[in-house]
Amino acid sequence: MDNTNLEIATVGGGCFWCTEAVFQEVKGIHNVVSGYTGGKAPGRPTYREICSGLTGHAEVVQVTFDPSIITYEDILIIFMTTHDPTSLNRQGADAGTQYRSVIYYHDDEQQKKAKIVLDEMLVVYDKPIVTELSPLGIFYDAEDYHQDYYKNNSEQGYCQVVINPKLTKLRQLHADKLLS
Repeated sequence: MDNTNLEIATVGGGCFWCTEAVFQEVKGIHNVVSGYTGGKAPGRPTYREICSGLTGHAEVVQVTFDPSIITYEDILIIFMTTHDPTSLNRQGADAGTQYRSVIYYHDDEQQKKAKIVLDEMLVVYDKPIVTELSPLGIFYDAEDYHQDYYKNNSEQGYCQVVINPKLTKLRQLHADKLLS
């Protein structure tokens, strides 16, 4: 893969373990990094600080992808259809602003494309979409034990109960976009 043509998307759909696991199964994805962004707290935040809800940061993933294999729009459609974008500051049992649904755009082009995808998604859901669209600020990598969480802990209860259904949904809705 030619790394010079790679692009980055940053999204938050609740717990980053779930979002990371989804994108690790998609063709054209070069790397997925769990992390934090969107807050105003000074310095590098810790997971404990993020969980307090006081930093303003969201749990997000940065997805490095090859746009000749998968488009930014396709990444956003996968994102919007594998979590609940109608749930304000909550995904399942995870509640708080750190679990908000959000797309962080890296430039004007991503902002334009994200607005189009968000508009297209309006007909998919019965309830209003609450996904934020915001410019990317400083991205902080999450601690090492959060990286590749599902791959390293797939038998854990949380993975079985929360992440597996999202992966099933991914496989049903986007089979043509998955790694073989």
